[in-house]
Amino acid sequence: MIYLRQVKLKHLLDIYPYDLPSFKDLSQLDFKKSVTFFSGENGSGKSTLLEAIAIAYGFNPEGGTRNFDFSTLETHSGLWQDITLVKGTTRAKDGFFLRAESFYNLSSCIDDLDTDPENIMGRKIIESYGGKSLHTISHGESFLNLIIYRFGESSLYLLDEPEAALSPTGQFTLLKRIHDLSINGYSQFIIATHSPILLSYPYGCIYEFNDDGIEEKLYQETSNYALYHRFLNDATMVERIVSKED
Repeated sequence: MIYLRQVKLKHLLDIYPYDLPSFKDLSQLDFKKSVTFFSGENGSGKSTLLEAIAIAYGFNPEGGTRNFDFSTLETHSGLWQDITLVKGTTRAKDGFFLRAESFYNLSSCIDDLDTDPENIMGRKIIESYGGKSLHTISHGESFLNLIIYRFGESSLYLLDEPEAALSPTGQFTLLKRIHDLSINGYSQFIIATHSPILLSYPYGCIYEFNDDGIEEKLYQETSNYALYHRFLNDATMVERIVSKED
């Protein structure tokens, strides 16, 4: 199911983030499959665009569902004001914006809401995340609890570097959950990632952000794949890098 069909950029300026090479010729980006990946180097703009999409869609800039409104520090760009989202004919039932860098703040917000005497909502929020405070388990386990217990069907999920806290095994757990929810559960995922494991998902679309703009690529064509393939097949690669003079 496609709940978000397209993002259009209204105009370009010669200031950040509009001056990023990835955005220089960007007028629109299409979401043709239920799973889309943004790949690219640090600073290429993939997380910036994902963040703008999330805010324009109504999510809290620091993450969570559309019902979260906590704020610790406003660091998001103004790009969200200059994009237009083209939505599908069917509305997503739910959704979540995962930001790896601010997930700690989200976990604290959940604890605060669940212990606030004025927050009379019956069932505690943490019950939707596995029943334990996300601060009482490891960072990776908290991500998995979110993925397993909170993610559901017919929803839109925007994930910014979800692999940050996950072991390779955890990343495969995430992949299986993405597959089940997108194929059988009619959910849509847009994911900014560096992970070669996540990018290997065979039913997704990969957009690589680079100096030539934003290009759709096959998995084997991505720079991430090329680097990891070289690393795994060249036993001396790291030795040459660390011994190289500055």
